[in-house]
Amino acid sequence: MNAIVENIKNRRSIRRYLPEQIRDEELNTIIEAGIYAPTAHNEQPWHFTVIQNKELLDHISITTKGFMTNCGVDWIEKMGTNEKLHLFYNAPTVIIVSGKKEAYSSLTDCSAAIENMMLAAESLNIGSCWIGLVSFFFEQEEEMKKLNIPEGYTPYYAVTFGYKQVRPTRIPERNRDVVTYIK
Repeated sequence: MNAIVENIKNRRSIRRYLPEQIRDEELNTIIEAGIYAPTAHNEQPWHFTVIQNKELLDHISITTKGFMTNCGVDWIEKMGTNEKLHLFYNAPTVIIVSGKKEAYSSLTDCSAAIENMMLAAESLNIGSCWIGLVSFFFEQEEEMKKLNIPEGYTPYYAVTFGYKQVRPTRIPERNRDVVTYIK
């Protein structure tokens, strides 16, 4: 099988990480993959905020979970009250992906960058997980100052990165009836 397709099929969201930090060369490779994502009109609207400070990651997790507990969606509220859950699963590196507010296709381009970074991480045997619930933190203007997001950018998602504590072996079945051919 083609190595790229195999990498795509093998990638899983990892939620258990070893505590040691990923190497700088690996981090740079992951970021480089994000920078080379496809982008509408070559706008390259992304900005990557790399957080490797455990205290800040713990603060974001605790604060976000507090906001989750009153959101009105049962499953999110339950996650917010789960004392064992760390929003970033104790990953040693988290990258916040933000996009230019005025770009034509900022969210789509940034999502492509995230996928590129996650696939690059898998190729390096580094785990990753796309974190959307961090959006509760992004809504808090005072808290956001701690992230130094450049003016004119909107933070969309976070992605965790770290060495895998476990290696998932089960590949969930995929729906195969999702294609319509028109010839």
